[in-house]
Amino acid sequence: MNSIEQLATPALLLDLDVLERNLARMAERADALGVRLRPHAKTHKCPQVADLQRKNGAAGITVSTLREAEVFADHGFDDITWAFPVILSRVDEALALASRIDLGLVIDSRAALETLVTRHDRSEPLRVWLKVDCGYHRAGMAPDSEELLALAVDVAATAGLQFAGILTHSGHAYDAADRDAMRAVAEQERSVMVDAAARIRAAGIDVPDVSVGSTPAMSAVESLDGVTEARPGNYAFFDHTQCVLGSCEPVDVAVSVLTSVVSRMPDHSVVDAGALAMSKDPGPEHGAGMGPIYDEERPGHLHPSLQLVSVSQEHGIVNRPMAVGTRLRVMPNHSCLTVACFDEYHVVRGDTVVDRWKIWRAR
Repeated sequence: MNSIEQLATPALLLDLDVLERNLARMAERADALGVRLRPHAKTHKCPQVADLQRKNGAAGITVSTLREAEVFADHGFDDITWAFPVILSRVDEALALASRIDLGLVIDSRAALETLVTRHDRSEPLRVWLKVDCGYHRAGMAPDSEELLALAVDVAATAGLQFAGILTHSGHAYDAADRDAMRAVAEQERSVMVDAAARIRAAGIDVPDVSVGSTPAMSAVESLDGVTEARPGNYAFFDHTQCVLGSCEPVDVAVSVLTSVVSRMPDHSVVDAGALAMSKDPGPEHGAGMGPIYDEERPGHLHPSLQLVSVSQEHGIVNRPMAVGTRLRVMPNHSCLTVACFDEYHVVRGDTVVDRWKIWRAR
């Protein structure tokens, strides 16, 4: 075991105490709301973290990429939803994986359904979800559309396909101005999906599951009546965006980037955490900076005036001249994107590095 002070920078730190607390809290929340928890692993891309989620009662996992699904399958996870509209050029890969594990695929088009029907040999049932737009408008079918009903009927009637249910993502909860607004988005998500399921059931089709998910919505929602599954992901780590939204406090953020001052200028410092360490996500307060900096005198608290104000590829600019060699910890604006910049976590308890966990970020 080593001290954080011995690490070369930039380095991605994962506070195991905070992670374990976050996982336990969300598991308790899902249980209180009466839904299964299928956490989204795109945030961490790490089998060790997913295993901790499973030990906290998670029922399967969610992934964004086919490679993530393959990695987790290779590490013993056999109930996975690929919560991304099926990529037609990768259907054969998906079907090969589905022959090994229980893999849920997501579609929101006739073209995707026809491709699955054409390529699937029907030797084993293929679990298919229909994606519904609950108000985010990024992807998914309109909940009141005839297309949704028609696809549900056809999936349920096609030999070799198993209609898993309907799935959505309330990404617009990230645009909420306060907790009341997050709560309103969460209720919109719930009610839209429950109504969509009722429409499908009225057409004589069973809807086994109704799946929703976003960390802000799950932090604020008061009721998930009619929903069976939730798929938040960011809650494992949280980040500056979640702090501003009110989903968490700074003490709840489990990941940070350890960086070093490499150059002192008259009005600023240069650090070795640039865009390829932090990402270029501008955060919830566009223009406010690329990540707040922790106050080393008060663990878990942010410094009142230090800020990573801008990044280029490898350079980061801190808004104060500091001695070369000074080490700082930066809170990511968006932990999912920051994690994807690194190959491994330095897992810490306090100031002690207790392990290193690989980040599987291939696509």
